Amino acid sequence: MKIVSIVARYLLGLLFTVIGLNGFLHFIPQPPPSEPLALQFLVAVSVSHFAAFFFAVQVVGGLLLLSGYFVPLALILLAAELYNILAFHLMFESGSGIGPGLLACVLWVLVSLQYRAIFTSILTPKPASQP
Repeated sequence: MKIVSIVARYLLGLLFTVIGLNGFLHFIPQPPPSEPLALQFLVAVSVSHFAAFFFAVQVVGGLLLLSGYFVPLALILLAAELYNILAFHLMFESGSGIGPGLLACVLWVLVSLQYRAIFTSILTPKPASQP
């Protein structure tokens, strides 16, 4: 299972690094969304430069996964990104084009399984107070 987690970590890191860099450098052409509301949303996010924040988080999270340092932090950052990706495709595009987001979610779960002991403390209902 450890090898599967390492391969998933590299794939997820590569995926988010490339897609995040594409947001800044535009080397992978993106067709416009078919839904008018999705297009309006993307135009508003792009024109306001709010998208730069998301792309920066993707690059940082991807590079952290590739380097192997601060992997739990990268997983938390990318969990928020994955939520936004899935929410966009479900709300604005009726689930079309959700495949890469679902693949990234599966990879995220495979990586997080190796670090599940670290996350148990944040899921404790009443953690012990620190002295």
